[in-house]
Amino acid sequence: MGDAILEPGSFRDRRARVFYHDGGVFRGLGEEALRDWERLSQTQFFSRLMAAGKIVPTERSDDVPGLVSAGWAAVLRHQAIPFVSYPYEWSFGMLHAAALLHLDILLDALGEGMILKDSSAFNIQWTGADPVFIDVASFERLAPGQPWVGYRQFCQMFLYPLFLQAYRDIPFQPWLRGAIDGIEPAHCRNILSARDRLRPGVFTHVYLQSKLEDRYGGQGRDVSKEVRGAGFHKELIEANVRRLRRLVEGLTWKSSSSEWATYAERHGYDDADHEAKRAFVAEACAGQRRRLVWDIGCNAGAYSRIAAEHADYVVAMDADALVIDRLHRALQAETHRSILPLVVDLADPSPDLGWRGLERKSLDKRGTPELTLCLALIHHAVIGANIPLVEFVDWLAGLGSALVIEFVTRSDPMVARLLQNKRDDYDDYNLEFFEKTLASRFTIQRRAPIGTGTRILYFALPRRP
Repeated sequence: MGDAILEPGSFRDRRARVFYHDGGVFRGLGEEALRDWERLSQTQFFSRLMAAGKIVPTERSDDVPGLVSAGWAAVLRHQAIPFVSYPYEWSFGMLHAAALLHLDILLDALGEGMILKDSSAFNIQWTGADPVFIDVASFERLAPGQPWVGYRQFCQMFLYPLFLQAYRDIPFQPWLRGAIDGIEPAHCRNILSARDRLRPGVFTHVYLQSKLEDRYGGQGRDVSKEVRGAGFHKELIEANVRRLRRLVEGLTWKSSSSEWATYAERHGYDDADHEAKRAFVAEACAGQRRRLVWDIGCNAGAYSRIAAEHADYVVAMDADALVIDRLHRALQAETHRSILPLVVDLADPSPDLGWRGLERKSLDKRGTPELTLCLALIHHAVIGANIPLVEFVDWLAGLGSALVIEFVTRSDPMVARLLQNKRDDYDDYNLEFFEKTLASRFTIQRRAPIGTGTRILYFALPRRP
């Protein structure tokens, strides 16, 4: 057995760090973090929220090679998250649910004399459509007069992104992807209009906060010491958090349409074709149980649900944030815990980010699938996003998974629509070349035209070296 491997990004917390070892997830604790853990493990809220799936199940563990010997006072073992995601891959409803979970956990902690020392949205992960808090080392004892130092970070990583989308219909995902620590108060103030200051929460949490930072940010003052000296107390924190929770709960995104939000109703299949496609996908999925399935271009998630019947976990990806928002709400209502919806544009997927590109991993480094569904997508990649067909198939082959792919021919109305008002430089987009390319990288197991033959389904296995 080898030594434990440091989880990229965890090095920013100097009191506790996350490691992987033999498929397990461990956290090394320093002396101070161990004292906080011992207090936390005795609280009622911690056990209750773990049992409810709102905090990742965690227990103290025996020594793991390379951890205690490296100077950690103790080691915790966490239940592994099936697939790690990041806030810039979430829909509005997902960030909204994550924000409420964070505030609810904070209120429970305050009730038993503890507090969260930070408010990073990266401390939330997902089991299906349900958020789960993972950073147990964020809990610490609440000292007399101690303020909620995580308030500013909560605004930057939760509240301001929600404001942008709820009040201005501006997608927050690019902002969070471009700024790993969230949106600065002054930047949020500059984005929102003067009229927006009348909207709930904006004047207090954006305008006043940015003005205070303009005045005092460069003076080097110990604000937390001043707050403690003024007699800050727990009840004041609780009251502020409850007001903030009511504010967040009332935020909604009222966008009613997008390019693909109604695709499930206008996909171009008649009932027989639709049923034939469902049967093809079901047969491919049922051949063996898979640990992880990717459904790329998932739309309403019909095929993700089929895959979930034969897989431990499904990551359902689509570039349309409204589509994913609706899918998330539907999965919540269905209490699905095996399908994770994510906002992902395969023409521009999440890259490695953070210090030395190690803090946040690119999509394929977080777990590659054993089966990939790529249905009615390749024409969007090749014609819509100008990705050469060979490169797209190469990328699929690089995943090393079995593949269900649907080729939409040039005679299909959807392809004609994509080619409207474009110069047709897509000589590589034709059935013969596609089949030749696919066969050179996969072993085609089954081929099935749908209806008039403008769409063809393939089930293929990767060629092994």
